[in-house]
Amino acid sequence: MAAAATETLNFNVGVLGHIDSGKTALARALSTTASTAAFDKNPQSRERGITLDLGFSSFCLPVPEHLRPHGDYTRLQVTLVDCPGHASLIRTIIGGSQIIDLMMLVIDVTKGMQTQSAECLVIGEITCPRMVVILNKIDLLPEAKKQAAIDRMTKKMQKTLENTRFNGCPIIPVAAKPGGPDAPETETPQGISELIEVNRKVKSMQMFHKPVNTAIQGDRVGICVTQFDPKQLERGLVCAPESLRTLNAAIISVKKIPYFKGLVHTKAKFHITVGHETVMGRVTFFSPAPEDFESEPVMNCFVFDREYLYQEEYLLQAKGIGVDKSLANDQVEGSQVPRQQWALLEFEKPVTCPRLCLVIGSKLDTDIHANTCRLAFHGVLLEGFEEKNYAEVSLPKLKVFKLKHKDGQVERVSDDYNVIGRSLFKKETNMQLFVGMKVKLSTGEAGVIEGGFGQSGKFKIRIPDGLTAETKQQLSASSKKKSKGGKGDMTKTDEGKSETHPIIITLAFKRYLFDPQKKMIQS
Repeated sequence: MAAAATETLNFNVGVLGHIDSGKTALARALSTTASTAAFDKNPQSRERGITLDLGFSSFCLPVPEHLRPHGDYTRLQVTLVDCPGHASLIRTIIGGSQIIDLMMLVIDVTKGMQTQSAECLVIGEITCPRMVVILNKIDLLPEAKKQAAIDRMTKKMQKTLENTRFNGCPIIPVAAKPGGPDAPETETPQGISELIEVNRKVKSMQMFHKPVNTAIQGDRVGICVTQFDPKQLERGLVCAPESLRTLNAAIISVKKIPYFKGLVHTKAKFHITVGHETVMGRVTFFSPAPEDFESEPVMNCFVFDREYLYQEEYLLQAKGIGVDKSLANDQVEGSQVPRQQWALLEFEKPVTCPRLCLVIGSKLDTDIHANTCRLAFHGVLLEGFEEKNYAEVSLPKLKVFKLKHKDGQVERVSDDYNVIGRSLFKKETNMQLFVGMKVKLSTGEAGVIEGGFGQSGKFKIRIPDGLTAETKQQLSASSKKKSKGGKGDMTKTDEGKSETHPIIITLAFKRYLFDPQKKMIQS
């Protein structure tokens, strides 16, 4: 029990925002303890004048009353994760956001929302349940108009956030570094005490310069490793044995980020961020079979025994587009959108990650000066493939299919139970592959392909239940008109239009995307 009384309750706060909004100055103003990675201490950051990597610092508070029943904690420690703001460092920002319990979105009050501010807001919606908006640099506002300017910016931010998960979040005006970077350190920050009161209401666990016996995901701890050259490691992972896997491909549940402009296409390449790693990857979208579009979503596992429908792109709710254009109209309505969608990610380089981790797909090669969101989709990693030859070993068990259909015409009738078809196959087609496959006539009869007829690609169809009287009459009329027209031409009316309509033969089947034999399957 004595050991439990020394426990510190830790809460990780991410400091995110556009470059030069004052994030590092805010972290410095709040902190009482800094790690070796805090406040842009590395030479490259000092030389360039910007944050290049995650910075860590902390301050402590008494444990709030509402948290006391949850453990014998003696203090609440707030760990600040200072993230870069430059657009080119989005990988680091995404990585840092995944270990935080609350986000502070820092806004330059004189400029408002900027491009990376918006990207950080999107990242926060995906990774973090809570946010506080910091209106920084209020010392730059004219004193006579300061409060009016703060009120205007507060209303703008409230309007921006009203359709996000952060609707109604606190908005705090501060001056983290009055006078700017060159001002003397004796200048007192403004608004910091109000901000600390907001941060007291959150939780997690970590230690700074204090002995600890355990550490969990999200903690920042220093680890002494003997006989190890630190130059050999830039960034690594500490984990329990067998809790991480190195993957060459993965299946994720997927959702498109609505702020990303345009469609998200299958076979397109994206920057895939998993944990602190960002690699290029190709994406293939799929959904439940059409009859299962309304099935309840399953968020924490993937079922290989089910069948899934291939998509040309992520299906959008507004338009219901994305299903392969070759689908038969009677099987999938164009306006239908499934309740859940998945994506197969194929990485250009292996990534190491745990199961159920966050995945974000981005287009980071987009011009950083363009006023557009580069984050395209996000999801949860459900299954991974470790084998280098996963395409041959593992993907065949993924039953993703395309619905296909071919159309031909009835050439003539042989008898009440047999017709000759044309225009469905080329003359060089191997007809044996299609013998026994079911077809449907546009007049309603179901038939079976029995084999080829001649050398021109024509074929025989048997109608087990026989042709209806109406179909026989239509075929007979068509045959007579062709005979009168000569050389297969149909008789014309005075207006020049044909009086007959061909009977269409439809061959529908599905083909599994990862089936090495590319078999055609019919229900």
